[in-house]
Amino acid sequence: MGQIRAVLCGYYGKGNGGDEALLASLLQMLPKNVLPLVLSGNPRETKQRYQVESYDRMSAWQVFKAIRSAQVFIWGGGSLMQDVTSFASPIYYAGLMGLAKQFGLKTIAWAQGIGPLERPIIREIAKQVFAKCELVSVRDRASANLLLNWQIPCCLAPDPVWALEDLPVKRLWDLPAPRVAVTLRQHPQLTPEKIANLTQALIDFQKATQTCILLVPFQKAKDLAIAKSIQPQLPGASKILTLEDPRELKGLFRGVEMAIGMRYHSLIMAAAQECRCFALSYDPKVSQLMQELSIPGWKLTEIPDEPKLITQTWLDCYANGDSLSSAQIQSLVDRALIHRELLNQALAVD
Repeated sequence: MGQIRAVLCGYYGKGNGGDEALLASLLQMLPKNVLPLVLSGNPRETKQRYQVESYDRMSAWQVFKAIRSAQVFIWGGGSLMQDVTSFASPIYYAGLMGLAKQFGLKTIAWAQGIGPLERPIIREIAKQVFAKCELVSVRDRASANLLLNWQIPCCLAPDPVWALEDLPVKRLWDLPAPRVAVTLRQHPQLTPEKIANLTQALIDFQKATQTCILLVPFQKAKDLAIAKSIQPQLPGASKILTLEDPRELKGLFRGVEMAIGMRYHSLIMAAAQECRCFALSYDPKVSQLMQELSIPGWKLTEIPDEPKLITQTWLDCYANGDSLSSAQIQSLVDRALIHRELLNQALAVD
């Protein structure tokens, strides 16, 4: 079969480890006859890291050029159609989908996590956009139910990052063991008081367990400042690990006993590597993941005001918490590969 040029559109090249992991998963799952054209916030970096053609996502001319030269438009994955962090974001993606349709491209919505959609106009735009896609896959039950209500057929499978191949992290094994990874991000509900309580709880947790604390910013712009504020206060071994390659981010959790995470994909990566997990939820997608995998944790508004209570809860999770079994992980990986089957089906690969 001849080569197919496919535009890949998501929140790529913006320094967010979760979105980069989705791009890496998508590239890993694309059929061999597909040439990816990635719309990126940092085309040079994207081209260098993944060895792909890349175009500036904010340059109208470059986007136009990429779409005009392609036969397929793949939109995904993750929380692109939501209006909580940005009103502009869903407008941007809907506009690109409209342009792709104008040029007669086959459009695929891939591994989507839809919502929250709080504005009626954005809900209507989202409905119209998904209705015009040839194929849709979603990563969670809430998104599937929303599309069902809109009478739009879709395929439900776990997040593709479950199936992402990982890479080893250089010198990770030189750090003292056991290791605990912490991923916190800026959020209005994560107040200075809550950060102070979590920091004190981490200090006491480290004293009790003698663990090496790895502070892992998934997005420097929103995570690094918190990591830098916590690290000097920790009494034992610690390190801030800023890993640019999402495959290394996933590989990191191979050498970790437990993960305390706000970031959705940090919890998926950790759970996939048989880590015990404790979640701090800032978003319905994290709360839903907690429910599906029986991950203990709190919503940000539920974090206790007493650091000792936080420490005790973490110690209990560290000592007695369960990781997913190998069989559970394999099942999630196998089902995540349904997203690959969708691509094969859409791109007519035997």
